Amino acid sequence: MRRLIMAGVAVLTCSVTPGQTPEKTLTFDAATIKPFVPQPGRGGGRLFFFGGSRGGPGSSDPGRIQYPVITLKNLLMTAYDVKDFQIYGPSWLSEERFVIEATMPPETTTQQFHIMLQNMLAERFKMTIHRETKVLPMYTMLVGKDGPKMKESPEISAEEAAKDPTPPPIPAGRGPMKMGPDGFPNLPLPSGGRGGLFMIMTPFGARLVGQLQTMQNLADRLSSILSKPVTDATALTPKFDFTLTYSMEGLNNGMMMPAPPPGESGRGPREMPDVEPPQNIFAAIQSQLCLKLEPKKGPVDLLVVDHAEKTPTEN
Repeated sequence: MRRLIMAGVAVLTCSVTPGQTPEKTLTFDAATIKPFVPQPGRGGGRLFFFGGSRGGPGSSDPGRIQYPVITLKNLLMTAYDVKDFQIYGPSWLSEERFVIEATMPPETTTQQFHIMLQNMLAERFKMTIHRETKVLPMYTMLVGKDGPKMKESPEISAEEAAKDPTPPPIPAGRGPMKMGPDGFPNLPLPSGGRGGLFMIMTPFGARLVGQLQTMQNLADRLSSILSKPVTDATALTPKFDFTLTYSMEGLNNGMMMPAPPPGESGRGPREMPDVEPPQNIFAAIQSQLCLKLEPKKGPVDLLVVDHAEKTPTEN
C-alpha cells in the first residue's frame, strides 16, 4: 500500500472497502466493460472529445448509463463524488480507457447509482481504497487586472433550462475530422441553452470550451486539469461562455495525447499545425480569460487506491 505519512498529515482512522458494506446488494442489473479501442477515421486515436456520460438518474434514459470512453480515475470521481486531485493510486488509473454500459431500475436515485459504481469497481476490478487527509498545494482563482475577458452567457427560457442535461453523443462519421487553421477540429457543440464544459485534446494542445458556466464550474475543471484544488475567489456571479486553449506540457495528469509514430495507418508522418504553439495553462488563463491563479496550501481529503486490477473480470 502506498504510504503518505508526513508532517502535517492527519490520517483518518476509518477504512473503506467497497463491496463489504450493507449496501453491497445495490448492484447494476447488468454491466458491460470493454477496453476502449480508437476507431479509424475519428482521429486515429490521436484526438479525444470529452463530453461526459449519457443516461442515468435525472436524464431521459434513467435505466441505462453509457460511458463511451472513460478512465477508472474518472469513474472513481463519480462513484465517490471527489475531484481528480483527491485520488491517489497507480498512474494507469488515468491512462487505461474503457467503454462501459450498465442498466439499473429507472427509479434508481443518484446516491444509489454511486453505490452501484462503487460495488462494480470492487467486484469487477477488485478495487480497495482508504481515506486520508493531507496538506497540499492549491490555487485561488482571482480576476486579473483588466478582467474578466469572457462573454456573459445569454439568458435562456425556463423551457430550455428544463431540457434533458445529458450531453450529446461523441461526434461520429466517416473520414477524418475537419481541422481548423489553429490545429483543432471543428466540432459542433450543443445548442438550445443546454451548455456544458467540453474538452478537446490533441498532440498539439488542449482546448476547453465552456457554455453557460459559472466560475465555480471553471474552478472545478481547472482542479482536474492541474491535479490541485482551485478555489473560486472571483466574486463573479453570472454564467459565461469562453474558450481556453493551452499546452498540456508539464500537466502530469495522464491526459496528454502522444504524437503518433511515422507511417501510422499508412498515412505517412503526421505534420503538426503551422501555427504558434499554445501557451502554458497559467499564461493562457491570464491572457485569454483575464483571470489568474495564486498558489497557497491547505488540507485536502484524499481517496487512496490500495489495490486494483487493470483487467476487469469477464462480462
